[in-house]
Amino acid sequence: MLNTLPLVLVMLAAAVVVVVACRLARLPPILGYLIVGASIGPHALGWITDDRAAHTLAEFGIVFLLFSVGLEFSLPKLRAMRRAVFGLGLAQVAITTAAGVAALVLAGHGWQAGLVLGGALAMSSTAIVSKMLTERGELASPHARDAIAILLFQDLAVVAFLIVIPSLHAEAPALAIGLGLAALKAAVALVVVLYAGQRPMRWWFSVVARQRSRELFTLNVLLVTLGLAALTDFAGLSLELGAFLAGMLIAETEFRYQVEEDIAPFRDVLLGLFFVTIGMALDLGVVASNIGWVLALLVVPVAAKLALIVLLARAFGSSPGTALRTGLYLAQAGELALVMLALAAQHRIVGGDAAQIVLAAMVLSMLAAPVQIQFIEPIVRRLTAGDWLARAAQVTAIASQALARQEHVIVCGYGRSGQNLARLLDAEDIAWVALDNDPHRVREAAGAGGSVVYGDAGRRETLTAAGLAKARAVVVTFADVPLALRILHHVQALRPDLPVVVRTFDDVELDRLLRAGATEVVPEVLEGSLMLASHSLLLLGVPLNRVLARIRAIREERYSLFRGFFHGATDAADAADNLQPRLQTVVLIEGAAAVGRTLSELAIDGLVEVSGVRRRGARSTRPSPGWRFEAGDVVVLLGRPESLAIAEGRLLDG
Repeated sequence: MLNTLPLVLVMLAAAVVVVVACRLARLPPILGYLIVGASIGPHALGWITDDRAAHTLAEFGIVFLLFSVGLEFSLPKLRAMRRAVFGLGLAQVAITTAAGVAALVLAGHGWQAGLVLGGALAMSSTAIVSKMLTERGELASPHARDAIAILLFQDLAVVAFLIVIPSLHAEAPALAIGLGLAALKAAVALVVVLYAGQRPMRWWFSVVARQRSRELFTLNVLLVTLGLAALTDFAGLSLELGAFLAGMLIAETEFRYQVEEDIAPFRDVLLGLFFVTIGMALDLGVVASNIGWVLALLVVPVAAKLALIVLLARAFGSSPGTALRTGLYLAQAGELALVMLALAAQHRIVGGDAAQIVLAAMVLSMLAAPVQIQFIEPIVRRLTAGDWLARAAQVTAIASQALARQEHVIVCGYGRSGQNLARLLDAEDIAWVALDNDPHRVREAAGAGGSVVYGDAGRRETLTAAGLAKARAVVVTFADVPLALRILHHVQALRPDLPVVVRTFDDVELDRLLRAGATEVVPEVLEGSLMLASHSLLLLGVPLNRVLARIRAIREERYSLFRGFFHGATDAADAADNLQPRLQTVVLIEGAAAVGRTLSELAIDGLVEVSGVRRRGARSTRPSPGWRFEAGDVVVLLGRPESLAIAEGRLLDG
């Protein structure tokens, strides 16, 4: 048996390699952790035996997972979505669980195993669904709202399952007493914590926050999370319930987002180890010998869950297309189901080959989910003629707005930036049509007389209906680079001559957007810096015409003066993605390879940009290709981290 440190090192090393592969393949990291566990566990390579230390670490991962689930439970949000959450979500979980109980009882097994397996099959993957909805730009769509409502109830239901499961192994009389006592304790804990704990929690977090210590704040979050988990465990309930309650308490305070950020590293690492231990429990030999049952439990529950969600969504008023999209998003198993199975196996409610088969089927369904979601639109088009009619009606509504307009501006997105732009266009008597996929915003704005229509600006038919053929310009007002690239692709295909202005958050994707066909890219960070600098220059007495000329020159040079920044210790979060161009200085010492050579001879221009050279204390100047370097020169480079490292090597070592 391995000691704890080598055990963790083996798990972490294997996890890093496989999760990198999953990232490159655009798959959720959860699947990578499961694959790692299955590979290095006792049933495969045997690098790790079924060690108790690994399971102890995994338990902390579950605690932080449930804490994060609690953070998502805003009571006002639940009240606002109560019809979908406690209608559609409750119906989906209740019917799926009841079907699981009935199926297991008919097969000759106990209803306890049926309750666990039915509840586990009811769960879907919040990680996969939220990631795919975000990447596809569908968070404001009707099917996304239904899917999120169902996921919210599933998260709430899993807490109830985690309370009930430890009591299910008891005999009938003791079971009834145990369940009743657990429900009573849980109700008391909820009332005490949520009603009596709100004010003290807010006061205590305010005291800690006023100390302005990041370490102290993080320690306090850990204390509250693990402290409440320990209290509920001491009361005979689960650790997970206490963590969930701690999350719910903090969700109602103004410190929620800071807490979420601070807890993320602990949660992600420990949760990764939990999924590794789940994979370790997977016996590939048993799975291979029962592959027929695995495939049956992969196909049948997924198909039944899909059909159930589609029928329920239709019963709650969704269109056929929306209902089918919701079902396709949620048909797979989820990470919370794996938590339930692990707890049930620990209490010997579900075990043996049956647990292996169910676990394998769930892992396969999670592996297949991203691929399935990618093909949602072709599936919906083929199966729902009514959805085509709805889309046709939507396109007709857009076309009717744009019909009488010539030389107008198509505004993609009618949020705050889009509305401000529309006001200025109105002031200049320039016609415009705005496309937005938030039905509430469209209804309100159209009611006030705005030329706003519901539609996805990323679709070719929507842009065509909005009058792209006779438009004067297109403005993308939201900072969503993938969607902006999709819009640029359609504009280039249909009207390559049309000017397109794109808003972004920073300059990371500026060059990519320009290459894709954007006429102008407006990075918020750089424009904010530009406005700050211009106001400062005016206050310092620089003439207005010189300030305006300077601003115009910077914009014409694509913000070249503002591109990049000197990286500091507080910018560590940006280092992980290596996307943001940054500035770096290199001092040419005596004997450096660049001394006595020209810029063109060094061949670093295509690699990085030499934005300036400072010689003997003089002001930095931008060198020409024939500039010859001397010892003592301070060279300022602009580029991405990996390119900067190569360029520095060429300057110093050749």
